[in-house]
Amino acid sequence: MRLDGRRESSNVDDRRRSGGSSRGRLRLGGKGGLGIGAVVVIAVITMLMGGDPSQILSMAGGDGDLTSIVTGQEYATGSDYQPTAQEQELETFAKKVLASTEDVWTIEFQKLGRTYEPPTLVLFNGSVQSGCGGASASTGPFYCSADQSVYIDLSFFMSMKSSLGTGGDFAYAYVIAHEVGHHVQYLLGTLSEAHAQMSRLSESEANKISVQLELQADCYAGIWAHHENKMFGSLEDGDLEEALSTAQVIGDDYLQKKAQGYIVPESFNHGTSQQRMKWFKRGFTTGLLTSGNTFAYNYSEL
Repeated sequence: MRLDGRRESSNVDDRRRSGGSSRGRLRLGGKGGLGIGAVVVIAVITMLMGGDPSQILSMAGGDGDLTSIVTGQEYATGSDYQPTAQEQELETFAKKVLASTEDVWTIEFQKLGRTYEPPTLVLFNGSVQSGCGGASASTGPFYCSADQSVYIDLSFFMSMKSSLGTGGDFAYAYVIAHEVGHHVQYLLGTLSEAHAQMSRLSESEANKISVQLELQADCYAGIWAHHENKMFGSLEDGDLEEALSTAQVIGDDYLQKKAQGYIVPESFNHGTSQQRMKWFKRGFTTGLLTSGNTFAYNYSEL
């Protein structure tokens, strides 16, 4: 992905040199929720340590607290923290991608006669306190509507290859764009309405709405990529494949099959691999905000 000479967003809150190491907890449901990699990374780490990842995966669709730290690892924060050269490169990259989402969604909102208010990108190391509760690096990137912020520990990107078997700059951009997609949902009122519906439903029915939200965020990520490439010609050979590969390995069916050898469809809360790739490609192909209305379809048609 070519981003040379591009501006960096100033809507960034770098907390990597503040705070302390802790074992945070992130609320599931409510105003926030686990991000694109949260359940993935927690389940994979649990599996590698000999635990039962199915317990983690089954908890993902319900309300309550999920302990974020599974490894017991402590992270250097505050004055002890010094970013590596790779982290500094990823920081610059993340700021440029965030700036790109600002450019794209500002124009798309203008088409609706609305003003786009960008989210804040919060960079943290080890653990962080958000408006939706505490979280750790193992939680993965997530969006919190309570403070309209996207939270990322850059080490997640560095571990994607080893933990998920995928990676690359456009794969990282897809992760950021997906979380920004949740912010777009918040601004359009979709997120609040969906969460209100989920609070009145059984867990299995609430999971279906969660899938619709996640697939819509995937589509919005594709819409961003469509206009980013149209405006700047930034995509290179293999970039689209990186994003689709990432969408595939974070599908609920793929993860459950890998973790426990079988799938539990009623516990799906992010969508299958096929669905996630389908909706990202739909957004990328059309570039139309209207193409992302996952709520216009019956669940079986997604």
